Amino acid sequence: MTTPDKGKTPDNLAETRRTLPIALLRAREAVMERFRPLLAAHDISEQQWRVMRVLLEAGESDATQLSRLANVLAPSLTRMLRTLEARGFTTLRKDPGDARRALITLTDAGRGFIRTLAPESAAIYAAIEARLGRDRIDHILDELDFLLQSLAEAS
Repeated sequence: MTTPDKGKTPDNLAETRRTLPIALLRAREAVMERFRPLLAAHDISEQQWRVMRVLLEAGESDATQLSRLANVLAPSLTRMLRTLEARGFTTLRKDPGDARRALITLTDAGRGFIRTLAPESAAIYAAIEARLGRDRIDHILDELDFLLQSLAEAS
């Protein structure tokens, strides 16, 4: 049996700590663990929060676009939208040009909910920024944009 290269497993795979999928997951978890207490205190899931934030930025959206922008699977989005609508945070209406298409809008109550959480969310982000530095965060975000664009072009 041969000895694996440094940083490789006996099957010649990269050690998981040095693989992009695992590193991205760990980084996401390290960031999100700071935001989860805020979301839990207001009884909102990470995915629901993402959907609401996307609607705030993008305005009215159809489910396909919202699913893509919020990075939520369509079946999960359907369930989430029912919950958000029941809480009065979103409304759904039929597209007048295509009755098969639903348009989702953030309500005033939804915008108010985001405004309520925004100061604490911004403070959490500011603490992360203070620890890492604005330049490093910008660099990480630029590198992630490059990664996404490169992989999109390759497929």
